Amino acid sequence: MSAMTLSNYLTVFGLCVLVLIGSALRSPHGPTQGASLASIVLMSVYVIAGPAAAVVVAGVGSLVQARRVPIIKRVFNSGQRILSAAGGAVAYVAVDGPIGDSALHDVPRAIVAVTLTGIVHQCVNALLMSGVLWLERGRTVVRAFFREVVVPTALPMLGYGYLGLVMALMWLSGLGVIAGLLTLVPLVVARWALSQDAVERAAQAATMRAFIQVIETKDLYTRGHSERVSEGVGMLGRHLRLPGDRQQALEHAGLLHDVGKVGVPTNIIRKPGRLDDSEMDAIRLHPARGVELIGNIPFLEEVKSAVLHHHEKYDGTGYPAGLSKEKIPYFARIIGIVDAFDCLTSTRSYRPARSVEETLEILLKDRHTHFDPQLVDAFVEVIKQQGWAPAAAERPAPNAEVEGAIDHDDLSLGSAGGASGSAAGPE
Repeated sequence: MSAMTLSNYLTVFGLCVLVLIGSALRSPHGPTQGASLASIVLMSVYVIAGPAAAVVVAGVGSLVQARRVPIIKRVFNSGQRILSAAGGAVAYVAVDGPIGDSALHDVPRAIVAVTLTGIVHQCVNALLMSGVLWLERGRTVVRAFFREVVVPTALPMLGYGYLGLVMALMWLSGLGVIAGLLTLVPLVVARWALSQDAVERAAQAATMRAFIQVIETKDLYTRGHSERVSEGVGMLGRHLRLPGDRQQALEHAGLLHDVGKVGVPTNIIRKPGRLDDSEMDAIRLHPARGVELIGNIPFLEEVKSAVLHHHEKYDGTGYPAGLSKEKIPYFARIIGIVDAFDCLTSTRSYRPARSVEETLEILLKDRHTHFDPQLVDAFVEVIKQQGWAPAAAERPAPNAEVEGAIDHDDLSLGSAGGASGSAAGPE
């Protein structure tokens, strides 16, 4: 820490200004969402002015926080950033990382030092955050934090560290504070471009929500179903470690899987009794109609097959194409499981909701016939680990006078339309 005896306070001042600017600019997109550009400046400080200066600059950068953040959380955030920087400082000293002009003459050692410093910085930061989450919300949330935040951001944040090293080498080569501008300005431009992408994505989400709202005005009992299916397939997708773009496509497909029901007459959607052949034909058309509705929207191109085939069955007795096993699109197999699960755990006009445990047993019983057995096993594991919040019990009580308990909301279950056997419930 002896490097804190600085010979150029103007250098530290310039770095503090840059870290304040970087702290105000946060990435709006991708796995590093919420990460500020201050981490680039901070890593450069280790090389330019030394580890002790890095701790000071981290403290200055922590002064920039959103106004809505409570004072207690502000204090924790500041302490977290300072302690994380201190952890990195210890690592930088431990490997005798080069400081100042010596870094220009020993770039390999600087790379090693920055790499270790970045790793330790991330570890300290993650441990502090997980400790708070453990106290507030328990062990399950901590596991989710490491799985969904720490692991996906590890490499991108390490990349930010290397950008900091590049900035430091330019600074030490004689560019000074101009090196900071040359590093940060292109990233600010990229940030702006990504923000436009975020706006487009928000518009896409609004379009999909509008579709779903139209569907859910038809039937009080299915309100929220599409959102829950999207959430459920998202949980399973993350468990299966799908890439980010595939994960988003899967969640879109889950949200839109029933969009074709907008073309099904309301009296059929709401009918509590068994459907006749013509009514069943109208229901069976909803996947194809769904594809027609989203067919001209380019960003939904990859979800069409999932929407079209989410009522296929693993044994080939589903519709519309009678596909079986792996011939059924992967996303369609996932949606079919979650669709059935949410349907059975929700109240309908002709039956009460089943418990989560009972529904999981039904899914396990229908593996190999209705559902992909491996995906069922994975989904059951996810629900047992993370739990599930069924639909709010605010629907009217089921009609006890209706004969023949069926479920024409999810036609993946049973044969000849509507649920039968274990899925339909007692006769």
